[in-house]
Parts: sequence; C-alpha cells; structure tokens
Amino acid sequence: MPDSTVKRVVIAADPEALAAAVADRFYARVGKRARAGKTVHVSLTGGGMGTAVLRAAAAHPAAATTDWSHVHFWWSDERFVETGSADRNEVGATEAFFAKVEVPAANIHRMAASDEGLDIEAAATAYAAELAAFGPAPTAATGILTGDWPSFDICFLGVGPDGHIASLFPDRPEIGITDRTAVPVLDSPKPPPARITLTRPVINSSKRVWLVLAGPDKASALGLALAGASYHSVPAAGAKGRRRTIFFVDEKAAQNVPPDLIDGSY
Repeated sequence: MPDSTVKRVVIAADPEALAAAVADRFYARVGKRARAGKTVHVSLTGGGMGTAVLRAAAAHPAAATTDWSHVHFWWSDERFVETGSADRNEVGATEAFFAKVEVPAANIHRMAASDEGLDIEAAATAYAAELAAFGPAPTAATGILTGDWPSFDICFLGVGPDGHIASLFPDRPEIGITDRTAVPVLDSPKPPPARITLTRPVINSSKRVWLVLAGPDKASALGLALAGASYHSVPAAGAKGRRRTIFFVDEKAAQNVPPDLIDGSY
C-alpha cells in the first residue's frame, strides 16, 4: 500500500497530453471496478482542465465499453446561478461528457441551480442530504474518516493560481468547516460570488485525490502545496486522498517541482 501522506506529481508535455493521460488513468481505475459490478463514486471539478479531462474521457475508446450503471458522478463545488448558465460546472461537464456517454440520469448528482426554488443554504442542505443517501463512508473502526457521504474513488480537483480548490478559498471560514458536508459560499473572491462547496472532510475521505492543473500561472500554487504550506492559506496543500494524492500537471506548471516528487510510473 503506497504511503498516502506522500504527494506525487505526474507531468505531461502540454494540456492536451495532460487531459489524455488523466483520462487513461480514469478508465484504468473506474473501468476495473465497474466491470466487477462494484459501485464507483467520482467527484468532478470545473475549470478548463476539468472540462478538458471530461472531453478526453468521452472520446476515449473505453467510454463505449464501460458499464456506467455502476458509476455515480458528483461535484466538489458549483456556482449558484441559473439553470443552463455557462458559469455552472455541470453545464460544461454535460457538453463535454454526459451528452456523449450513456450515464444513467439518476447517477448524475447535480447541485441545485438558483432558479429551482431553493435558496443557497437550502440548496447546500439538499446536496448534503443526497450525499448522505449514498453514505456512510467506512466506519471509525477502520481508522478512516467517517461521515454521511460516499467515499469517492476519485475526487478531481482544479487548483487556482491562489491555491484554492473546489470553492474553498484562502483564508476564508469555509476551509475550516468540519461539521458539515456541503456549505454555501456567499461572497466568493472569484466570480460568480454565490457558490456551494464540499468541505475538507468530504474531499479528504476520497480514496484518490487527483489535482489537475496546467500553465505557468499555476506553478507557484503547486510549489506551495508540495512544500506543505498551511491549508488555510493554500487550500490545495490540505487536499489528501486516503490512498493517493496525485498532482497531474503540464510542463509549464511543473517548472519548480523537486525531482524526487515526480512519479514516472503512476
């Protein structure tokens, strides 16, 4: 069993190669469990690379042979705006992936939009309830963090230039919340201002946390996360899977990565 405390870095030449490489690994993990009839939970992210990975996954040869009835998709965060808005992460995911792959509608767990009759607090509570319907995570007897949510087999995360993950931004109260599953963000420093995000305990109960980032503007955040910065100031530093924590990056983002953290075999 690999040391889950060690963060590793996998480097691809450019964003296109990065998306393809992550899609390959996605099917290697998810396809095996789905073929065995096991339920798989995956948490998605938005942003350019999150959408690029989904687009590569939709075009992958394994998309047509995967039994999607066993795979459930969630989101680590969502923008609380109107249904169909291009700002919503699920809209980009639908265009890139769900419109092209036969995932049962019941397996796609979207967060509520702002025009669906719930205020943002109620929408966060509703998502927490939906997560709870697929929990609990493994019990305390195993030594694994517990909670009323599924333990994601893979939790995809993007990383902002400021080091934020999901909608957990630096030096804000949401990053320190441990007694709730999903919480509203009312004045996000990055527009749009109203969002819903999963909390750190949910993210960090994932078996694998895969952070995907590209571009020179992400190099500083990556360096700080790998150096063990405070997760309050650099939320990406606090993301940790129970089995693996992998940063998938392109060469431009990896300019300052120590050679001993580069994994050429994962």
